[in-house]
Amino acid sequence: MRYLKDFEFIEGVIRAGSIRKAAEDMHITASALNRRINRFEDEFGYEIFERLPRGMRLNPAGELLLHHIRSQRSDFARLKSQVSDLSGVRRGHVSIACSQALLPFFLPQVIARYRHNHPGVTFTVNNRDRVAAERELSEFASDIALVFEPRTMVDFEIVYTMAQPICAVMLASHPLAGRETIRLRDALRYPHVAPSEKYAVRVLLETAARRTTSDKVNPVIESDSFDFMCHYSEWEHMISFQFPIGLNMARTPDLVAIPLAKQDVAPGNLLLGQQRGRTLPVASARFMRELMATLQE
Repeated sequence: MRYLKDFEFIEGVIRAGSIRKAAEDMHITASALNRRINRFEDEFGYEIFERLPRGMRLNPAGELLLHHIRSQRSDFARLKSQVSDLSGVRRGHVSIACSQALLPFFLPQVIARYRHNHPGVTFTVNNRDRVAAERELSEFASDIALVFEPRTMVDFEIVYTMAQPICAVMLASHPLAGRETIRLRDALRYPHVAPSEKYAVRVLLETAARRTTSDKVNPVIESDSFDFMCHYSEWEHMISFQFPIGLNMARTPDLVAIPLAKQDVAPGNLLLGQQRGRTLPVASARFMRELMATLQE
């Protein structure tokens, strides 16, 4: 506990990249912050920063210290959660890094149901792409990740996997709307909107298009918002693409969602997981079990 304030100062310098900028951000003088860092390094016995002409960055000793800081905070949060359980008061905080598709409908329902039974638990829900979600787990910035097709998965411990086909979303009056499934080549020959290349939907579409058709993913409109792309289809005869877990067709009665043919486009994998080897706080571990049960349903 003694060094918690020092840890805050150290992380402030890491974020800002310099003593001067960190001092401005934390509303203290640069000289006071510099003395605090120097004193910590003296007590620690090692320098943790490289002093560069234009700022400061962690050296290898500092990288080890940063990992220790984040690990200690995680352990302390887990301890507080366990103590709360001993007293019969179920509290705690759950932080989730999740794909955008989960935000409009799926996660609000699951979190509201969980908080009905555990009103003392608070949440942070972060919209993160695949790479950012894994980074947040490694930095202990998020406890749980629920994302499509993580890219590296080196330290990503998978708890549950669910396959999701890509659906083509369009007006009910669209020429393709009457089909049970849609071939990718047919969908791409109509004007379409698509997510940017950092999203799993686009990666799967591009991979399938290179393998199965001479047509390319060539969107008229490209967006980072799946809500925008889905609702744009209400205003123009244009096809958008989405995983079904991100859709609620009852709220968009003018639209239909039809799966792309599996022989053309492989389903995406929605992965629920955490940082490998980490013991989660009680509230986060319980909510992860709730998520897994809901996905299984």
